[in-house]
Amino acid sequence: MKRTTRNILRITLAVLAAALLGGCLYLNRLMPIITGYAAKNLASAVFISGREPADVEALDLDFSAIKFTRNRVDFEKRTVTSRFLWGKSTAVFRDGYGVTLLRGKDKEALLAQKWPLAADEAGCPALPPGDSALTARLESVARTLVDERSYNGHPFAFVVLHKGAVVAERYDKGLGPDTKLLSWSMAKSFTNAIAGLMAGDGMIDIHAPLDIPEWQNDGRRDITLNDLLQMQSGLEWNEDYGNRSDVNLMLHRETDMGAFAQSKPLQYEPGTHWYYSSGTSNIVMRYLRGKFSSDEAFLEYIHERLFAPLGIHNPYFEQDISGTPVGSSYLYATARDYARFGQMYLEDGCVDGIRILPEGWVDYSVTPASDSKGAYGAFFWLNRDKSTPDAPEDMFACLGHDGQRIYIIPSKELVVVVLSCSHLPDNMISFGRLLKDILAQMA
Repeated sequence: MKRTTRNILRITLAVLAAALLGGCLYLNRLMPIITGYAAKNLASAVFISGREPADVEALDLDFSAIKFTRNRVDFEKRTVTSRFLWGKSTAVFRDGYGVTLLRGKDKEALLAQKWPLAADEAGCPALPPGDSALTARLESVARTLVDERSYNGHPFAFVVLHKGAVVAERYDKGLGPDTKLLSWSMAKSFTNAIAGLMAGDGMIDIHAPLDIPEWQNDGRRDITLNDLLQMQSGLEWNEDYGNRSDVNLMLHRETDMGAFAQSKPLQYEPGTHWYYSSGTSNIVMRYLRGKFSSDEAFLEYIHERLFAPLGIHNPYFEQDISGTPVGSSYLYATARDYARFGQMYLEDGCVDGIRILPEGWVDYSVTPASDSKGAYGAFFWLNRDKSTPDAPEDMFACLGHDGQRIYIIPSKELVVVVLSCSHLPDNMISFGRLLKDILAQMA
């Protein structure tokens, strides 16, 4: 009897030890994501957006295991170190570059890289005021959205352009027209614009297979830039934001995000299966960067051909450790900057009558991907599927995690920008109701 009891006790202890070990191993694999998310997003919010650390922790980081991180902001060194249990991550701010997670590179080596472009001392250019009667009608919508938060979520900024002029603009307390805020996946549409500029300049052919060496010995050799832009590459990918998904590993662990994404095997024939993938955008950005002789030349191209014509001054298109801008997620610009970007697409790629994007590029961008059922074009979301039933079918949009939006409605000559921190599933802004109320004031 005693022997049986001892055996049961040994087995029980062995099972408990195995469970404890397994749990620790699993948590250890999550550490780069938990601490990396906290460090990166807190650092960018503090050093780029100018927000208070306590406010960011109470709002942006208040979810899942992220809320349990212990974060230290060093204003002198411009770093943030986040800890959870035995895990630790450090994020570093650099002028021009923004914030980068330290992954596989010494902090001093990272700081030794100096931003190659001269700072633009010009202020944020003014946008003309729009129809005063429409502005008066939209005042209640702006107040209800931002001040009262009656559409849910936590809006930071709200800008509406009608015929290229401002008819509504409102900001959360402590923020304003000069505050640069995170795009999340709206950055994908900026990646679209860079590809469009390079296509127009004859630097790339979006319908030709990509010359990526690692793809040449299997079916990936047939993937085109068009397949990637339309999210139909066929590459295996997990965009689930829970736990150790591909997107979380890419953003918080990898030194070269595009290389990580392009290492995935082929799951479907290229061009036949639509699946949303942030990895796809970083493959595109890495490919575009590779067409230049140096990182400096690529950065100069982006700023001179895209940001400068739009009047976007000193944005932060943050990079991974390898030096590639994170085309899926990490652009910081003002609400007016995002509005100007949307207006360029509304005007068929022109700014103040001057063509920026090549003729036909906007039409291409809003052509539905074959397997998307009318929901997606080329790094733009569409409303051909009437997923937003109260908005016109010609609406297309840049959509970002946690409630970042640029809605472009050609038939109404309307651009709507909302920047926020609105966590799913229970605190997302009711964008459909918001658009319905805005459109109701247009009548």
